Amino acid sequence: MKWVGGKRQLIPEIRKMLPEGILKHPYYEPFIGGGALFFDLQPKRAVINDYNGELINVYTVIRDHPDELIEDLKKHKNTAEYFYEIRSIDRQPLFYNLTDIERASRIIYLNKTCYNGLYRVNNSGEFNSPFGKYKNPNIVNEPVIRAVSKFLNSAEVQILNCDYETVLRDVPANSFVYLDPPYHPISESSNFTGYVRGGWNEKDQLRLRDVCNRLNDNGVKFLLSNSASDFIREIYAGYNIFVVRANRAVNSDSSKRGQIDEFLISNYGKIKE
Repeated sequence: MKWVGGKRQLIPEIRKMLPEGILKHPYYEPFIGGGALFFDLQPKRAVINDYNGELINVYTVIRDHPDELIEDLKKHKNTAEYFYEIRSIDRQPLFYNLTDIERASRIIYLNKTCYNGLYRVNNSGEFNSPFGKYKNPNIVNEPVIRAVSKFLNSAEVQILNCDYETVLRDVPANSFVYLDPPYHPISESSNFTGYVRGGWNEKDQLRLRDVCNRLNDNGVKFLLSNSASDFIREIYAGYNIFVVRANRAVNSDSSKRGQIDEFLISNYGKIKE
């Protein structure tokens, strides 16, 4: 799944900042998104979560029903007419009659064929990205589905769909937490939180900071990704803040797309002077 703010390109930088022995202990990722780091590390014990129920349904269906999902994905067509027909289902009563497999198939299909692979919903929670006009999208990626299903069944992975604070309420002290929340905008034109109905604001970022403070007080190591904004730098003052460069394509101003600074924030290692 391609997801807004995906970390695939930053894996080498993130890996440099991971504490030693991370895979010996429970791994928590409460904003799983596309799961780039999670699937790169493949921890033996993990708790993953996302507030987006449609995304979490994809994970559970891949784990439990890979064969049925692959078969359902084969029915989809790469045409604009068919795309908008499938996209509109969440605006109809029919949506509530879909099976979990059909819902997962729909989301994967839309993700592979919509413009820029951009999962986006409006204030009513309805998918609203346009058709991408790709010549040969990889809608049925059978090898990857089977590999992900095998991993999710072989490892001890708990998949949740709830508020992140609930997930992090009783984290064992020897655990590691990676946090990749909706980013704080560095400008009005860069603000994108359309993958979460209702979006995020400064109060949400402050609530997350408070949760990080509690993790720190309880001796839990965490690494956080966020935008390189003055606000984020201010509220995480006292923690390690490192700047990395990432390519981002989500901005209403095309001149501001491309490589931008982002923060990686940790509560372990040497504190920067």
